[in-house]
Amino acid sequence: MSKSNESTGKTIGVVLAVSLVCSVVVSGAAVALKPVQEQNKLLDKQSNILVAAGLYKPGMSGKEVRQVYAQHIETKLVDLDTGDYVAPAKLGLDKAEDFNQRKAASDSKLNSPVPAAIDVAQLKRRSNYAPVYLAKGDDGKVNNIVLPVRGNGLWSMMYAYVAIKPDGDTISGLTYYEQGETPGLGGEVENPVWRAKWVGKKIYDDNGKPAIRVVKGGAAPGDVHGVDALSGATLTSNGVQHTFTFWMGKDGFGPYLAKVRKGELTNG
Repeated sequence: MSKSNESTGKTIGVVLAVSLVCSVVVSGAAVALKPVQEQNKLLDKQSNILVAAGLYKPGMSGKEVRQVYAQHIETKLVDLDTGDYVAPAKLGLDKAEDFNQRKAASDSKLNSPVPAAIDVAQLKRRSNYAPVYLAKGDDGKVNNIVLPVRGNGLWSMMYAYVAIKPDGDTISGLTYYEQGETPGLGGEVENPVWRAKWVGKKIYDDNGKPAIRVVKGGAAPGDVHGVDALSGATLTSNGVQHTFTFWMGKDGFGPYLAKVRKGELTNG
């Protein structure tokens, strides 16, 4: 074998060895960091729920978020078809907090297809169960019910938490925590000024039908169901509308909120 071939072989050997070492290091780091990443994801989730419920204070540390969450938030699971609470054990879980709605939405045993005729939020499949977060005051009474909702916008699936008063009808908070809409336009779903416009709006009409509306050009003064659309972001605003139309309706949290309005908050 020529010296050139020997040199090439050694070079390839060194490259392979370095690549192997690097892959082992990266894999090891990923495994070691996974618990930290999971804790950060959980902390982010808890923070967003507290924001929607009006319990988050700017500058709160991670420790404070966890303490406030543990003290004031109770998680329950709801059967979306019946609106009843279900025991975590029914789904093989130790506690309701362990339920992962996103994974359930892709598990054929835990979800159902959404017929195209009613799939205004473009979900395709919907988990049969969903977590709800009961936000309680110092007296132990429920002040807000936080619901996870999602719907397609212009460019992305938009994920949000909406807080509703114990009357099952009045919106008390909204926070979009994951979306990929155009910055400065559709991305304004995260703007606190716009989110504040939802507070106090009524979801249902006198017949119990979803009536909340995102209004292009702005809602009329005194319109208890109307919220200003996002300026220059018609398709994102439509996505928000479709999100609320679906999730506040009979195929979303409608059956559950109907029971809440009848005073059955702790049924099941």
